[in-house]
Amino acid sequence: MYHQAYGIIKTLAPLHVGASAGEETGNLNLIFRDQFTQTGIIPRSSIRGRFRADLRSIQKGMEAEWYGHHAVEGREDGGTTEAIVKFEYASLLWLPVFCPGQPVIWISCPRLLKRYQQISGLSTEIPQPYTSSKSLQGRQVGQGQKVLFFNLGFMEIEQETDLSPWIPQGVDLPESNLVVVGDNDIATLHDMALYRQSRVRLQDEMKKTETGAFFNVEALPEESILVFPIALKEKGWSPFGDSDRKELYFGGLESIGFGRSQVILKGEYQ
Repeated sequence: MYHQAYGIIKTLAPLHVGASAGEETGNLNLIFRDQFTQTGIIPRSSIRGRFRADLRSIQKGMEAEWYGHHAVEGREDGGTTEAIVKFEYASLLWLPVFCPGQPVIWISCPRLLKRYQQISGLSTEIPQPYTSSKSLQGRQVGQGQKVLFFNLGFMEIEQETDLSPWIPQGVDLPESNLVVVGDNDIATLHDMALYRQSRVRLQDEMKKTETGAFFNVEALPEESILVFPIALKEKGWSPFGDSDRKELYFGGLESIGFGRSQVILKGEYQ
């Protein structure tokens, strides 16, 4: 019998977890994505590695007790042990998207909301596609209908409801700017919302780009909200001490400001 908990991640800077920097001309360092919605994820190994490294820096040796002992050379069984804490991948819950001439909105879709519902135990009915908050500031057309304008075209809001139950407790998001889109549309809007940056490598002796050292990187934008489930064989896990939240870095490119996030833990873990 496992104790159930989950974590909420709010990105405080662009977050890149995926392909490492390459040297091929025009190389695009892609992020890892969910196979069905094609939206960004943080793999379970990245989450486990971050928690493991953070605990090692505070209480060296305890990381093996909670997250499993690494392989030991020379032992027949490898010396590995089963982890007390087990992580799954983090999927998007809300993703900020720029709308020209309108406030930034946060989008999700029924499939992503369903995963959050299963993880958190939320009993609220999943909103239908193209549902917005009642106070969304969209462009008015026709008889009280609202339309959102994206770089790729217009989206008509078909229904309005209270979306505040879908904001995790402790996360600061404007309920008036939430929109649920269709599962078929989330991938296109997601690609439009990604943070992208071109990078070069300069020669050591002068500010001149090395041949073939130009590459691009994409990342989830800041203020993205992700959720991941946690299973524990026993309680007593307190990775953040007396607090339920902490700032951690995920992914690569930390040296240039990527990956800073706030993590909030909820459920049966202490």
